[in-house]
Amino acid sequence: MGQLTNARLLQAVAELCDRDADLGGVIERFGAPPLWARKPGFATLVRIVLEQQVSLSSAKATYGRLRTELGSVTAQTVAAIELADLRALGITRQKADYCSNLARLVVTGELDLREIARGDDPAVRRRLCAIRGVGPWTADIYLLMALRRPDVWPEGDLALVEAARRVKRMRKRPTAARLRRITNQWKPWRAVAARILWHFYLSDRS
Repeated sequence: MGQLTNARLLQAVAELCDRDADLGGVIERFGAPPLWARKPGFATLVRIVLEQQVSLSSAKATYGRLRTELGSVTAQTVAAIELADLRALGITRQKADYCSNLARLVVTGELDLREIARGDDPAVRRRLCAIRGVGPWTADIYLLMALRRPDVWPEGDLALVEAARRVKRMRKRPTAARLRRITNQWKPWRAVAARILWHFYLSDRS
């Protein structure tokens, strides 16, 4: 289907609102969500790794310290820094190892993110998940935000699970199977539905 653009995002929002009154209610209250696009490449993948299982504000602060320390976050600059120095920036031992390994793979040519990006969604997910420290959530966020694929749903994203519970007026958080049945109704725009729910989650809290 090609990458999401701002125009295609609005088209998809309109289609989803026609099909799902609950999503339509979110748009009525808060307007259309941002595209939330990120530049494909090493720096974005590192940032998503840092976002694993922490708040976005915490990950943003950590990434900011890394960028300040290195000047720019590239495979070359990360490969050149010691693990202890990464940890001194507030990066956990495990994530420091993940980032260092990711940098090594790119520098040695074992990992070509441009080449990977040419694959379809399952191929990209499979290649990324073969990297130490990159699981399904990380791969899906990269697909959704960096590659702007329109039909990706990051399973296990707690903000999305909670937003779906509230938007669908469920007493308890849905199981993965129940949520999958709901999200299947949003194909081929699941990545847009995810943006709508994130938009709700952030806007409703504020």
